[in-house]
Amino acid sequence: MQTRFGISTPSDLWQLNLPAKQARIQQIVELGFDHIFMADHVSFRNGSGTDGFIEVAGLSQLNDDIGVMISIYLLPLRHPLPVARQLATMAEIAPGRMIFGIGVGGEDRHEIEICGVDPSTRGKRTNESLAIIKALLAGETVDHNGDIFTIEAAKIRPTPASPTPIIVGGRSNAALARVGQYGDGWIGVWCSTKRYLEATRIIDETAAAAGRDAPNWIHGYQPWLGIAETRDQARRVVKEQMEAFYKIPFEQFERYTPFGTPEEVAEQLSEYAEVGSRLFNLKVCTAVRSEEVSAGGEVIACMRKHGL
Repeated sequence: MQTRFGISTPSDLWQLNLPAKQARIQQIVELGFDHIFMADHVSFRNGSGTDGFIEVAGLSQLNDDIGVMISIYLLPLRHPLPVARQLATMAEIAPGRMIFGIGVGGEDRHEIEICGVDPSTRGKRTNESLAIIKALLAGETVDHNGDIFTIEAAKIRPTPASPTPIIVGGRSNAALARVGQYGDGWIGVWCSTKRYLEATRIIDETAAAAGRDAPNWIHGYQPWLGIAETRDQARRVVKEQMEAFYKIPFEQFERYTPFGTPEEVAEQLSEYAEVGSRLFNLKVCTAVRSEEVSAGGEVIACMRKHGL
């Protein structure tokens, strides 16, 4: 399949008036992006966050040609029935335009705990939720008696005309096994190309062991990028913004964070395309926030020149 490109919700989008919002999304479409993605959080670090479904629903109504993606949704913090309903609703209001990225979280243990979830149960909760959600959205009546959830005669109607792709995030082998069992693809982050290739092999092996006919995998990569006229300027920009968000020294991320001119960044990202990534979610950092979209467009133009 042709490589898909996504860009994170522009930093200033929700401060714009409606015509300006629509113009910004149209710019994203015209630059060749396939979708806009955003990260879901309930109360991250200092209480920050955005509800994934509310934001993608709003984004989807600003332009009929743009796809939307939650990447990633903290699934273990929610009950699977309301999530299945939200997915079914998105299938009605933006048919064929959503990708659902899920993960277990973990960068902020406190965020998990204040939602009443034992962090040690995140993986089990996520696996049970995925099994339930997939069955409900396939039109089944679900009876489930698991370690976490007990559900009797649950239904979601109307059944979506086509399934929403479910992409699983996470760097651990447990996350990769989750892809093989339940997912349509994997979204990698902060990993080397060697690990990326190893991850896709583990996914294939797990899918085969689960008796699944391997889907047409939608494997992706989701990096932060620093873009400027020089590498030093680009590093400074992405370092400042990443440290402000994660509250962790940039040096822990640096080896996995492309920065430089658009051409230099495209060359670094192309290495992941060579090992199987067919979807790139770009979190673009520029000195002037209003230039994020145009800078991201330059990157994908360079990658398209490389045949992606």
